Amino acid sequence: MKIGIDARAAKWYRGTGIGTYSYQLIHSLNKIDNYNDYLLFVPDDCKLDIPFKKNFHITNIKQVNQNNFWNEVNISNPLVDKSMDIYHVPQNGIGLPTNKDCPFVITLHDVIPYRMPDTVGEQYLKIFNEKLPNIIPLCDGIITVSEYSKQDIVKAFNFPPDKIYVTYLASEDIYKPYDKNLSKSIIEENYSITGDYILYIGGFSPRKNILGLLNSFSLLLQKLKKDIKLVIAGSKGKSYDIYKKRAQDLHIEDKVIFPGFISMNHIPFMYNACELFVYPSFYEGFGLPPIEAMACGVPVIASNVTSIPEIVKDSTLLVDPYDVNELSEKMYDVLNDNALRQSLITKGLKRSASLTWEHTATDTLVAYQNILGKLK
Repeated sequence: MKIGIDARAAKWYRGTGIGTYSYQLIHSLNKIDNYNDYLLFVPDDCKLDIPFKKNFHITNIKQVNQNNFWNEVNISNPLVDKSMDIYHVPQNGIGLPTNKDCPFVITLHDVIPYRMPDTVGEQYLKIFNEKLPNIIPLCDGIITVSEYSKQDIVKAFNFPPDKIYVTYLASEDIYKPYDKNLSKSIIEENYSITGDYILYIGGFSPRKNILGLLNSFSLLLQKLKKDIKLVIAGSKGKSYDIYKKRAQDLHIEDKVIFPGFISMNHIPFMYNACELFVYPSFYEGFGLPPIEAMACGVPVIASNVTSIPEIVKDSTLLVDPYDVNELSEKMYDVLNDNALRQSLITKGLKRSASLTWEHTATDTLVAYQNILGKLK
């Protein structure tokens, strides 16, 4: 096969779920595949730090600086090579050409803009609503990241389920257990965070349920005898003021830390230094942070809704994200029950190890072959 891949997200959107997926898919295909030929569409003046083999070829495309990832990728790549057997757009299909000269496949991670439109950015929502109805009919197959997302796609677009292929994601190699004291010292030096803390990483969208987490943490402090903080990490975004005010209204502002953007080199240490990772999201197509935390040997509490139970299985404590009392109680249990804590750590390490990017790449190749096979 001659496989074309839109690689822009691997460079421009690195550090996000879609950017990580795009980068690791390409990186892992390069590791496992010596047979098929690849044509990667990469922006001018951008290099992927991957030692590509001879069957991987780079086509540089003109970079259009729109100061917004979704605006940038919304401009499709010029597919001047007519010999491709299949062309893959990993970023929800945004940027798929309208002129179809070969079979198309997209990775559609979720349909959150349809299910929870108030929780996504205005620009992305506009592009998604305008473009997806035209993109889906052009697709010969769709790759997604969970069985839950697959069913959502079928419902949203009436797309044939036998043309949707599920490929799970994985944590990157940087996420692994490190010495806790070393991790704490790195986090203190770079972010001035000291002492024990509960951690949340995963974006500031309303669907992430940070307000519920703050409410639950406030209840936890009323009965916990240990001194502990809550770290809500990530680029603050426009919802930050809402969360800051909630912490103030709950009189816990001295216990809640918003360190802002965390360097990718520091995120593994941020995980390793925490006592507990909490992910109370209302909706996820996959949800990488719990897998990353488990790979670091950290106990995890996560929501019992959408794709999350499918992905984490029995390796976390699952809670109703709408029940602040239950989340508070589970946090208390993990912080005070060492046997429970060790059980979650062991199960989490096992589950995270079972998910690898090599498996993702292998399953993606199978999807390509099946899509082309159905066109014969």
